[in-house]
Amino acid sequence: MSVGKGGALRAGRPSKARKETATLSSLADKGATVRVNFDLERKVHVRLKVRAAQQGRTVADIMRDLVSEFLSR
Repeated sequence: MSVGKGGALRAGRPSKARKETATLSSLADKGATVRVNFDLERKVHVRLKVRAAQQGRTVADIMRDLVSEFLSR
């Protein structure tokens, strides 16, 4: 919690208060994006996360690559 206007306590997102620092990915010229959510069985999700970690990648990176590959067929 932090102190808001008038000295009242307020809840908020701690990450929102941080200033954005430029990263290589934030400097990349990317188009607009949308968030995609879907359900996976827990055991499949665990296997996916393990494989991603073994490759030093994120689940999101793998999913984006898989979607691109699917669409290029």
